[in-house]
Amino acid sequence: MATMPDSFYSWVVFLLHEYSGMLLQGAAVTLLLALVGTFIGCVIGLAVGICQTIPEDPNDGALKNMLVRGLKAVLSSYVEIFRGTPMIVQAMVVYYGAMSLFDIDMSAMFAGFLVVSINTGAYMAETVRGGIESIDAGQREAAVAIGMDHFQTMRYVVLPQALRNIMPQIGNNLIINIKDTSVLNVISVTELYFVSKSAAGVYYRYFEIFFITCVIYFVMTFTASRILRWLESKMDGPKDYQLVEYDPMADPCGHFQVTNKKGR
Repeated sequence: MATMPDSFYSWVVFLLHEYSGMLLQGAAVTLLLALVGTFIGCVIGLAVGICQTIPEDPNDGALKNMLVRGLKAVLSSYVEIFRGTPMIVQAMVVYYGAMSLFDIDMSAMFAGFLVVSINTGAYMAETVRGGIESIDAGQREAAVAIGMDHFQTMRYVVLPQALRNIMPQIGNNLIINIKDTSVLNVISVTELYFVSKSAAGVYYRYFEIFFITCVIYFVMTFTASRILRWLESKMDGPKDYQLVEYDPMADPCGHFQVTNKKGR
């Protein structure tokens, strides 16, 4: 009969040897849910945020303004409901409610993608709205003055600037989703927490297996945050650039140096 480990570190090594494949598969499912859910949620939030900022113009007529107000009321209700309820409860309602009310037998993974996406969309809607409103109103007025409608103004003038402002929040939502997908174990989604709990129940070594799980979550979130910081730096553009075509004979000063907030 094989000798069982007798210390914390030997248990960690033993459990890694026994369940590394399961844990990596669970981590892959967690990353897939977080990445896809965050992407779809950003698309939803972008659409909702743009619609929430549609201006009401008295010249458009009472019917159109009434429709705009009705659309905003529906979207505001969506945002408040999904920001005001826990994701674990939303997962239970969506997964079991779909069968009870509509006789839809959706898979646990599909329900997981749906819940993460619509939950992220609710938070991103407010982020997008705030990002849009942070852009100087004069730019929107100038776009309207040259004949752009609301959606053209958003596409060509406001959103390119607002996107950089909301990038940190997009990254924050991705990191939150990597962690919060653990609640989907209640509908039997085989993500990292689910497989960790299953592995811990075999030898009743909960501390050791969840220590490993904690390290895996940290590696995923830390890596995601570093990649997102790199993307933000790329969006900022180079620190040295030429304002016009450079002629060393005419302008010996060379490149124009931009100093960032930290003085670098």
